[in-house]
Amino acid sequence: MASFIVTSATTRTDEEVDIEIRDGTIDRIIPAGEGDPSAFDSDQHYDAAGKLVTPPLIEPHIHLDAALTAGEPCWNDVGTLAAGIELWGERKQGLTTAGVKERAEQVIEWLAANGVTRVRTHADVTEETLTGFKALLELRDEVSDIIDLQVVAFPQEGVFTEEENEDLLREAASMGPDLVGGIPHNEHTREEGVKEVETAVEIARKHDIQLDLHIDETDDPTSRMTEVLASEAHRHDIGERTTASHTTAMHSYPDAYADKLISLLAKSGVSVITNPPDNSVLQGRYDDYPRRRGHTRIDELHESGVTVGIGHDSVMDPWYHYGTADPLDSAHLLVHYAHMNGREDVQTIWEMLTDANADVFGAEQYGLEEGNRGSLVLYHSPDAFNTLRTRAPRALVLRDGRPIARTEPRETVVERRSGSRSIDFHRSD
Repeated sequence: MASFIVTSATTRTDEEVDIEIRDGTIDRIIPAGEGDPSAFDSDQHYDAAGKLVTPPLIEPHIHLDAALTAGEPCWNDVGTLAAGIELWGERKQGLTTAGVKERAEQVIEWLAANGVTRVRTHADVTEETLTGFKALLELRDEVSDIIDLQVVAFPQEGVFTEEENEDLLREAASMGPDLVGGIPHNEHTREEGVKEVETAVEIARKHDIQLDLHIDETDDPTSRMTEVLASEAHRHDIGERTTASHTTAMHSYPDAYADKLISLLAKSGVSVITNPPDNSVLQGRYDDYPRRRGHTRIDELHESGVTVGIGHDSVMDPWYHYGTADPLDSAHLLVHYAHMNGREDVQTIWEMLTDANADVFGAEQYGLEEGNRGSLVLYHSPDAFNTLRTRAPRALVLRDGRPIARTEPRETVVERRSGSRSIDFHRSD
């Protein structure tokens, strides 16, 4: 386990501190200037010079098996979730273990460079060879030097839409995934959707693994699978091990029903993940005008005490053609289309990116506190607001006291008649 010292770093509360990491664990967090760089080797010291420091970022929802396949076999110009599923249904027939690993590992390296040290990936198990799923299970150990990887056995096309899908899901669940997933709103009938939720809960309990379902990812106000999941989680006392991903139909529910559902989620302990990149482009596709924004009721969920995390979801795949695997991109989108652009929302966004995502992931020894894992991120930016505003590059990423990524500062020069001037996008003076 490595040792390292970061001096003169600025926390989200604007305190300037020195952070000493010994044997992979945060040993001391003390006022800036009180640390002892001489106790560390020269390559174990980073002078932050006022840069923002946060705990490492966490990616709680991504699809690494489909990453970097945008345009294969063609682009999703229709732009709907259903069209993406159809395109992926064609593309996954040609999956190879080597191909999945190569694409996934490239995105994992992007994630690490962006300050992410924990990742939860969904892996499609409605493909008869389970090639992508098996590849990600293998990759879980192979990338452990830079990230902790959780793999979800995810029935992308549904459990009961095809005769063999339930058997494939059960087979996958027996192979050692971290979670079991689902997509009950994609079933042909509500009754089959309810049955899928119940099946996922039964499988999770049988194998003692967690649950993370894509659920009510639609604009349809009659899609009400989240209530079934929350009720099952409450009944079996597994809410702390259960995640409801997307829940975008909540934006279309009548207020009275939404209030009832949110109360049930709070009572059950189920967490929610919103995925701004995908849902900002997938939702509202069936609307003329006005077009719905397509995200869940984050403010009301927060007010009721429900944990809400932020995921990226897709990186250049049939559902979302863009992306650089940067959680700050997801957060920046949420600032705009969730009306979270108030000054007080800055802290909320950062809490979602760090503490809430850590709760969803089940991360232990997480956070900038003495005794926790010596993992952190430094940004080329002086504070939380400007880091979010500019999606500042990550200057240094530490995992258990060991540097796993660095980014050199960028310089932009403006040429004026009076001479050239270097500008800093993080300063207003």
